[in-house]
Amino acid sequence: MATAVSSSTVLFDGVCNLCNGFVQFVINHDPEGKFTFASLQSETGQQTLRAHGFPTQQFSTVLLLENGKLYSRSTAALRILRGLRGGWSWLYGFILVPRFLRDPLYDWVSRNRYRWFGQQESCMLPTPELQARFL
Repeated sequence: MATAVSSSTVLFDGVCNLCNGFVQFVINHDPEGKFTFASLQSETGQQTLRAHGFPTQQFSTVLLLENGKLYSRSTAALRILRGLRGGWSWLYGFILVPRFLRDPLYDWVSRNRYRWFGQQESCMLPTPELQARFL
């Protein structure tokens, strides 16, 4: 039986070094623990992808499932930053830039992330202290 998804769950490519770095960044700037996490390869990630009509084998975006609504690409990243401490929430102002301008930049980074940052053989394993935040 799958674990219920919290009201703010970040779904990420578990083998992508850039994505794993972003998850660590979010954890470090989210001391209240607002966000939970699931790799797109996990049972929770796969169920969420199927439920929202996303491909289950090709992972080109971070996703944010927030109060039952799924956000992708630059919108997901900006909404995640909005929830962080340390002044990162100011970057949410870029939401005013239309998606047709924001998303091509996001897609360019996404297409090149393995080449630039590498990838792992398997999904990261959270430390025992962080395990409760991973679905």
